[in-house]
Amino acid sequence: MAGVDEAGRGPLAGPVVTAAVILDPARPIEGLGDSKALTEARRRALVPLIRAHAWVGIGIAEPTEIDRLNILHATMRAMARAVARLPIRPDHVLIDGNRIPPGLPCPADAIVKGDASKACISAASIIAKTLRDDLMMNAAARFPGYGLDGHKGYPSPAHKQALRDLGVTPIHRRSYAPVRAALESRFSTDANQCG
Repeated sequence: MAGVDEAGRGPLAGPVVTAAVILDPARPIEGLGDSKALTEARRRALVPLIRAHAWVGIGIAEPTEIDRLNILHATMRAMARAVARLPIRPDHVLIDGNRIPPGLPCPADAIVKGDASKACISAASIIAKTLRDDLMMNAAARFPGYGLDGHKGYPSPAHKQALRDLGVTPIHRRSYAPVRAALESRFSTDANQCG
């Protein structure tokens, strides 16, 4: 049984990251739970245990793919990639949410709030969130001034202000309204300066 979850559907910047995890029933992991309900320190303590005692697959959809497909379809593709990248093929997949990605290699069920009720989905949520946070910390070093290490790309007031002040980076999702507005504002300002 593989659990699948995502991190990063709502942010204005960065990828959506998905993870698929098959837990080993012979090596249970204590303390799993919904990644959003755990402290960052607790999540980070669980990641090496999950990676040592379970099988993990990762799927990522970058901002360009999100803009091309939309966030729902990009997330579904990333989830299917995570399952495909598991080192062993699952017999069944449990997806956190209310939709099942097409193209999975086995039967699947969608479970709303599954990250709080199924250990394999909890483990996937912890892996996905921690990896995405790390990617955004790296992005903060590449794109200073946006505060990506704090808000992780979510649409905080500070992030929206940085978009207005600094413009749009290559990791911003251009199909999202605040990013689109920043692009249009920048374009109209540039056009006025040229006129």
